[in-house]
Formats: sequence, structure tokens, C-alpha cells
Amino acid sequence: MRLTMFKVGLIEQPLHTRYSPTALVSASYLSAVGNRVDSFWMPDHLNSLFPRSVMTSQYLGTARLVPEIDAHYDAWTILGYLAARNKLGRRRLGIGVTDAGRRNPAVTAQAAATLNLLTRGRAILGIGTGNRESNEPYGVDWSKPVARFEEAIATIRALWNSGGELVTRDSPFFPLHNAAFDLPPYRGKWPDIWIASHRPRMLRATGRYADGWLPATMTMRPKDYAAGLEKVRAAASDAGRDPMSITAAGFFMVMTGPSREQVDEALASQPMKAFALCAHAELWARHGASHPLGVDFTGAQDIIPQALDKQTVLSLTADVPPSLLKECLLTGTPGDVIEQLAEWRDHGLQYSIVGNLSSLQPSLRRGLAANLPFTKILRRLRKL
Repeated sequence: MRLTMFKVGLIEQPLHTRYSPTALVSASYLSAVGNRVDSFWMPDHLNSLFPRSVMTSQYLGTARLVPEIDAHYDAWTILGYLAARNKLGRRRLGIGVTDAGRRNPAVTAQAAATLNLLTRGRAILGIGTGNRESNEPYGVDWSKPVARFEEAIATIRALWNSGGELVTRDSPFFPLHNAAFDLPPYRGKWPDIWIASHRPRMLRATGRYADGWLPATMTMRPKDYAAGLEKVRAAASDAGRDPMSITAAGFFMVMTGPSREQVDEALASQPMKAFALCAHAELWARHGASHPLGVDFTGAQDIIPQALDKQTVLSLTADVPPSLLKECLLTGTPGDVIEQLAEWRDHGLQYSIVGNLSSLQPSLRRGLAANLPFTKILRRLRKL
């Protein structure tokens, strides 16, 4: 018998639209409230992981509503807006996830503590190493991302736990010299920290420091998730922590529709084939193909999609294995998606954070219509 209720979060891209700065986010938040999901999330990116060169009206119906896929609002500002404007139906609000290095950790500590006070203790700080596309093009050092991440977490904790005393701390990346941090926790509690981690060193850091584990599941299968969760909880136990106190979460992207045939057509569209470049080379190899950007390419962490012109993208994605996207996304009818998530639950998942990619279709009508089956998924997930 399950002792804990399966929980659900909804994540939305903070995209600029033709009509209103908050049109997309507000509609999605209202969907979260109406479908009684437990939390609402924003990713912290400067731009999109989809190559802008193919996210145009030639290939994408919703480009008529969102003409610039790289026009991202600042996620922290949008979460503050939601905290201030939505007094009813309050959800937990999470950043999923922010970079450890692009934002100085003192700034991240301040932003998360501010959101926690605004939401009366409902903030979640999702954090990870980040990715190259939001760092390197903007002059942010991308070397040693894991070491930088570990120091960022230590810095955030040092400031939160300072009790208002000045903090001096040696660090190769973020040294503190008589640093003051006087924001209080909400009723004695700081925001939960959920860490996006996948490799052994990051999994150990999750077990030592995190309140939740939030990997991007497109990089793994259910059995890989179970193995990673075991490593996280073993690291927590080694650090003298209760291993079961760490929430086992995961970030999933969904492509759904009224029939499998329509979903298959959407997966074969140029934007979705381009998104396959964000899958790591190991996943391509599992499907009998070599990643067109190299056999060691790490996918979303290393890609700089805004630098790929249309002809390059079309060439790189000419031979995407049809099965590849079906492994790294949740795909199919609402019933299919629920069955897929049930398998993850059976491998230890307690909290799914789902994002809807179903509007990314050549047809605007089909893209908008796919919101209905996605809503059915949200309603049914709570019963898992």
C-alpha cells in the first residue's frame, strides 16, 4: 500500500506572446488551479532549447501566437507576479531549475528567500549546473560546472544559516568577505532545495544537501531513475540524513493528442525532430544511430541552438530515429501517458512535474486542440 499521495506539478515556459506579457503564463496557472495540481513551475533560461531557425510559421502553427521562441521573460520576476496577483487557489511555486553559476548564489539565495516570504513558505528552489546555451554565449565561465554547483549550494546554505551574522568564506568561485544576509526564513523554514542531477557526483550532492531530487527524465528510463534514486538516498544516509525525507520528483515533457496517429504526426514535425538534438548521444545510440553532433555529445547541456541556421538543422535532423522521441518524452493519448507515468511511479517516483509540448505542431488548430487531452492527463495523474 502506498503511504504517500502521488503529487503533480505543471511547468510553463515564460514566453512573450503577441498579445500580453502574461497571457501564456496566466492561462497555464489557471489550468494548474482548475486541475488542482500541487505546484506551478518556471524554467530559468535566457532562451529556448529549440533552434529558433525552425520555430517559424513554416513549420509551427503556434508561431502565429509566439513569434520568437527565444523571447523568454525572467522566471523569478514572473513567479513574483504570480505570488502577488493570485490570492486564491495558491500553489507551491518553483523555479525549475536555475543555474548555479550564471546567477551569483547570493542573488539566488535572496530571490528564493524573497519568493518564500511572498508565498508564505511555498517556494521551491530548483537548481542544477545549468547548460551551455544560457552561459557561454553571455560570457559566463562554463568550466567546472559541477564544482561551481557544489560551491553555490554551500554559499546559499551559509547565507541562509548565518542568522544575520557577517559571513566570510573561502571559495574558488564565490568567496564571501563580511557578507550580510538578513532576510528571515518563513516561520523558521527556508525554501526547499530540489536538485537536478544525473551523474554520480551530482547524485551524491543531492543526497547530502537536497530536499528533493528533480532530474530531467528525458535522459533516463524508469530503471535508471530507480538506480539514481537509490544512489541519492544512500548518499543521504551516509551524510546522517533521513533518506526518505528527500522527495523523489522528475521533470517530464508530454506530447499528447486525441489519437496515436496524430501524436506520431506531431513527433515527425520539424520542430520535434530538431528537439531530438537535445537528447544525449547515448540515447541516440540506443536507437541505432549516431548523434549528428558527435558520439560524445551531451545534448541539452551542451547545445547552443540559437547558433544553428535552418539548413544546418534540416541536415542534422534528416535521420532522427522515430522511436527516439518516444523514449525521452511521454507520448500518446491521455491513457498512454498515464500508463507510462505509472511505470515511473512503480520505480520510485513520488512527484511528477509535467510540461506540455503538444502545441508544437504544424497545424495551429491541432496544437490548440491538444490542450484538452493534456488537461485530462493532469486530472488523472492525482489518482496514480
